[in-house]
Parts: sequence; structure tokens; C-alpha cells
Amino acid sequence: MIFYFSGTGNSEYAAKRISEVLGEPAVFLNDKIKEKEGAQVKQEERLVFVLPTYGWRIPRLVETWIQRSRFKGPHEVYFVMTCGGGVGNAEKYLKRLCEQKNFIYMGCAEIVMPENYIAMYPAPEEMEAKMIVKKALPEIQKAAEYIRDGKNLPAMKITTRDKIKSSIVNDLYYPLYVHADKFYAKDTCIGCGKCGKACPLNNIKLVDHRPVWGKRCTHCMACICGCPVEAIEYGKKSMGQPRYQCPL
Repeated sequence: MIFYFSGTGNSEYAAKRISEVLGEPAVFLNDKIKEKEGAQVKQEERLVFVLPTYGWRIPRLVETWIQRSRFKGPHEVYFVMTCGGGVGNAEKYLKRLCEQKNFIYMGCAEIVMPENYIAMYPAPEEMEAKMIVKKALPEIQKAAEYIRDGKNLPAMKITTRDKIKSSIVNDLYYPLYVHADKFYAKDTCIGCGKCGKACPLNNIKLVDHRPVWGKRCTHCMACICGCPVEAIEYGKKSMGQPRYQCPL
């Protein structure tokens, strides 16, 4: 079974391509996390997690969901991580997670996709984004074929910088940067509520037809990039920047 978490569509795109190769359904983890649902997986069934890279590791809310869900029997588990540049030393922490869950770790694939973290970096324009996605497609296909054939994904070459990014930097990233207090809606907001529906942590409520953010945020960018009228901003960082949705 394929599980994917996605804020702006990069991991969704990869998951659906992998789903086509494997002939297996792709389950949207955002909804399960939002509704606080666990996993329903048959014993010994292969698991594939397609996830974005947050601070050079998988998102913590997804890791927490995996830890809390009950998976019967041993499972061969693959990870496919989409990223803007690299996944650092994510493998170390994925192996640790698999040991905790009695999973058989089958490797991690790194898929470079368009940058979507507009709270910190500018997203590419549409044509550039499409070129990056096109370039990523053979890598997605290659990973899918390894998984289909039951092979271990190739091990990654890890540098000292990768180790620092996934440990020290990741530990600092969440408390220092992952907050919702800079999100706000401009007067152009139409009160459609799409941002609240997209939030996997139920962190956005409409008050007088305007979104209000709480304290639970994972910086998935689903709200700001999915706003149909681009009425949401993140401080000054997002002003004038293109919003990104993967061209599925």
C-alpha cells in the first residue's frame, strides 16, 4: 500500500506515478492525520511512504502518525522523499523508525522537485517548475521499478554536512521556524474556507469569514499555496512570490 503526505502536490505527483507502476492504491495521509485515523494494512503487505522533506527528514507529524498506528506483522517498507535540494541524512532516522515499528527497511529514494517552501524560499515560475517535474519523472519511475521488483533502493552517499542538517539543524528548525503566527489573510480573502479544509492539523478556523491560525502548524504550505485568490501571506517573505501547486 502507498501512503503519501503532500501540501502542494509534489509528493502526490510522485505517489500517483508509483501507484500506476505498482498497480496499488495511493492513500492520502493528510486526511488520515486530520481525522486522527490509523492505518489499515494487511499482514506482511508492502508499505511505501511518499513524503516531502522537512528540515532534511520526513515531517514530524507523519513520523508521529506512523509511530502511533498499528501495523500487524512484518512489512517491507520503502520511502520516497521529494525535496527541493536534498534529504540530508534522513536514512539514519528512517532506519531507526523502522526498528521501532519492526519494519524491514528497504531504502529511501530522493526525488528533486520544484521548491514549494515559500515561507523561506522563492518558488519557481510555472515553466521552470514544469521542467523540474519533467526531469524528476525518470527518477520516480526508477524508484517505482525497484519497489515493484522487491529490490532495495540504492543507499545514499552521506556527507558530514548531511549529518549536521538532519540532526542539529532539524532540531533547531522546528522550534525556531515552524510557527503559524506570520500567516494572515488580506482583504481580498473571499472566506471560502479552502485553507481550513486543506490544513492537516485542523489549525485554521474561519472567524467572521476570515481564516485565523492556531498554534499547531507544520509549514506544509497547503493554505497559502492553495488559496484560490492568493489572499494569504506569510509575513513579508511571500509578498510578490509565485504560489506553487505541482502541475499534476
